[in-house]
Amino acid sequence: MATSLTAAEAARTGMTIALVARNAPRRRALLWPGGECDFATFNARCNAIARLLRRAGLKQGDAIALLAGNRPEFVEVLFAAMRTGLRLTPVNWHLKPDEVAYIVDDCDARVLVAEARFADAALAARAASPALETCLAFGGAIPGFDDLESAIVAESSDDIDDPAPGSRMLYTSGTTGRPKGVRFLGHRKVPLIPPMTASAGFRPESDLFLNPSPLYHAAPIGLSVWWPLNQGVGLYMMERFEPEEMLALIERHRITHSHVVPVMFQRLLDLPQEVRARHDISSLRWILHGSAPCSRELKDRAIAWLGPIVHEFFGGTEGGLVYSTPADWQSHPGCTGRPVEGVEARILDEDGRELPTGQIGLVYLKPPESDRFVYHKAPEKTDAGRRGDFFTMGDMGRMDADGYITLTGRSADTVISGGVNIYPAEIDAVLATHPAVKEAACVGVPSERWGEEVRAVVQLNEGFTASDALTGELTALCRGRIAYYKCPKSVEFVADLPRSAVGKVLRRELRDRYWPAVGAPA
Repeated sequence: MATSLTAAEAARTGMTIALVARNAPRRRALLWPGGECDFATFNARCNAIARLLRRAGLKQGDAIALLAGNRPEFVEVLFAAMRTGLRLTPVNWHLKPDEVAYIVDDCDARVLVAEARFADAALAARAASPALETCLAFGGAIPGFDDLESAIVAESSDDIDDPAPGSRMLYTSGTTGRPKGVRFLGHRKVPLIPPMTASAGFRPESDLFLNPSPLYHAAPIGLSVWWPLNQGVGLYMMERFEPEEMLALIERHRITHSHVVPVMFQRLLDLPQEVRARHDISSLRWILHGSAPCSRELKDRAIAWLGPIVHEFFGGTEGGLVYSTPADWQSHPGCTGRPVEGVEARILDEDGRELPTGQIGLVYLKPPESDRFVYHKAPEKTDAGRRGDFFTMGDMGRMDADGYITLTGRSADTVISGGVNIYPAEIDAVLATHPAVKEAACVGVPSERWGEEVRAVVQLNEGFTASDALTGELTALCRGRIAYYKCPKSVEFVADLPRSAVGKVLRRELRDRYWPAVGAPA
């Protein structure tokens, strides 16, 4: 099939790597600790998995859930779904089993593919999801799951004859309650990055892209996986980020491109200078950061070390993209960038009025038609963040006369810690189940390493007294109910929480207590 496809048809139907496999079959495609495969092998496995999914009865538009770490199977299932017309939901494996089960059920998955080391979560999902018809395991056995490797042996590895474009529905934690799936309404051109492709200057025959982040996040799956591989560039997947190991990998494999979050810059710069100097990273020509605010001081330090190769983006699971090059940073210091072609941006006040140049307000983005989205089964949440065709993720910023956006903070309803969005209302609800808690309001407080971390501010019921023991109980309660990274790092007890005239807790006022008056997030 690939031999009869044009490049445009291949891109539209998710078959671009089939063309790469035809033209450069022995070029390295995927590398990971202890192994690698070329594009021919990679493409063949994607075809076999695609046929297996169809044999399981999946039709275009059906849903599949994937619970996996940074392994080749994650990428193979992704590309198989994208050429089979399926809707894929990668699941955050850091979540608790009941959180995983909710997402697998809510996304209407008919098939679950799971790595064996997440067996507890996979079994919880199977038990809670009546729509699941097929469960496949890899990397070991899961009771009641079929073995993925054994199942694909019988499938042909030839290019499928009738490819169809698939889609991804990732979940973003809800500002109130359960996570919500971001479902795109059209065939999304993912990722929308022509300016990045031009600046990256890929040389597919020799370049390698390094991904140190969990693949289930929106940015790594789009910018570290889908983008370079479809450009014919090989991908090295770290199992987990370790700063010196990243430098060693760049040296050993002559890595040319990478994508990180700001806390990784911080951890790399925390290494002693002699450790950093020990590794030859001169092959690195281009590095992208985003997913979390980066201080001007930290970015300047990264540029002083790496040179003018540091690029930046701002966007979200919901789409929209703002992008800056090293030249943009030099001409507009502190900026995050300008919207890429097809994306519009506005700065609005809380009543939806557009603000003048230079004034701080909520950043609203208008994605192209192909990126129009709704929140799955949650029309009220879809409407809540919209102003016409524009949507906001709660980020605050300003726009200059040249159209460059500078982020200044976030809504008090969002904490971004180490590049991960955390929504306080979910933690508040868990804390409120403790008999000692009258009300809790979690907020982000400054963290030198993570940018922000969660602090629980708690008002107690009568008859209860603040103590280290109670702090321990509340922390343990959270760790037992929600993913560890969401849990409060500290607890503060107060006599009263700040409230509006109608009794609503003023989270922003509470949050502002912990931030410096100058340059504080809004």
